[in-house]
Amino acid sequence: MGAGGAGVPLRELALILLVACAVTYLTTGIIRHSVVRAGLLADIRDRDVHKSPKPQLGGVAMFTGLVLAVVMASQLPALTRGFMPMTPEMHAVLWASIVIVVVGVIDDVFELDAITKLIGQVLAAIVMSALGLSWALIYVPFGEGTTVILDSVQSTVFTTLFTVALINAINFVDGIDGLAAGLGMIAGAAILVFSLTVLHDQGGAVSAYPPAIIAAALVGVCAGFLPHNFEPSRIFMGDTGAMLIGLLLSAAATSASGKINMSLYGTEDIVALLSPFIVVAAAIFIPVLDLVLAVIRRVSAGRSPFAADRKHLHHRLLDIGHTHRRVVLILYTWVSVVAFGAVGFTVFPARIAGLIFGVSFALAVVLTVLPSLRRARGTQKKLASRPQSV
Repeated sequence: MGAGGAGVPLRELALILLVACAVTYLTTGIIRHSVVRAGLLADIRDRDVHKSPKPQLGGVAMFTGLVLAVVMASQLPALTRGFMPMTPEMHAVLWASIVIVVVGVIDDVFELDAITKLIGQVLAAIVMSALGLSWALIYVPFGEGTTVILDSVQSTVFTTLFTVALINAINFVDGIDGLAAGLGMIAGAAILVFSLTVLHDQGGAVSAYPPAIIAAALVGVCAGFLPHNFEPSRIFMGDTGAMLIGLLLSAAATSASGKINMSLYGTEDIVALLSPFIVVAAAIFIPVLDLVLAVIRRVSAGRSPFAADRKHLHHRLLDIGHTHRRVVLILYTWVSVVAFGAVGFTVFPARIAGLIFGVSFALAVVLTVLPSLRRARGTQKKLASRPQSV
């Protein structure tokens, strides 16, 4: 076992994260050079905020980092409990990732229509579920609290809907430099912390290994890609990378929460009882909120829910006066506040966790509305400086 306590292979997971980061960082430079030479530059669309064509297919580098990190994990004795024959989940993640990356590459190069891309997303989700990574239990906290056991068909349907929703949530927010990679990194880190908590509390339970490995690899590939993608971006991840992040988030979330019978925990500690669901919901809160608002906005206007527009959350923040970089940092802040606020309730006493969350939330609000406050103050000064009419 690695350092950090019985059943918690911290050193090995840190190594996986670093390998994913290093391989992604180095491979991204190679991909960028190759894409530029091939002339595969992303056209500028009406909703885009960049002003010149940029190379894409950075998601291929992220996939390379993921594969090499998972292969290394399979060779580390402390992490073998996360692989076959103990569990098929990592096998399922790799095959589903291959499907989604193939779909993404074709879309980035030839631009698939929305229905074809959706079919590819559904296929990747079904592959993941069929190979052994899917929701088996759903805890319903209402009333006395019950756990719904899903049969194979229900499990596949729920897993597919959950996965496709997350893939599109990340894809929808991938409209500004560094945003999707940063959100993926933060959300992955939140799930990683939760998985480490489960590993510690349950003495190295097999069920906690796959989400920890997936989350560590996700954090690594996003961290490795971010230096190339933060404003001003030198390369885009494309739909290949955005859909891969969504798939990996779904896989980590499903593996962390989809097989835990929460009814066994008892009702005396409601936060601990619901912590897997709270953490997962918090980690994906901003992307899903943006997705839901976009669908409602487009459908109410009589448009396709997949039709692109310039009214995402990051566009609105730009409109109120934030700079490109500040928009990204503010969205990072909000995801961190919500995701790690939820994680805090599984690590610290409720009073301390609540205090930290409250202070962090207040700071996030102030940072978000600061340009509006400055603009209002400037308007008041101009009005006050005008000569009064007699």
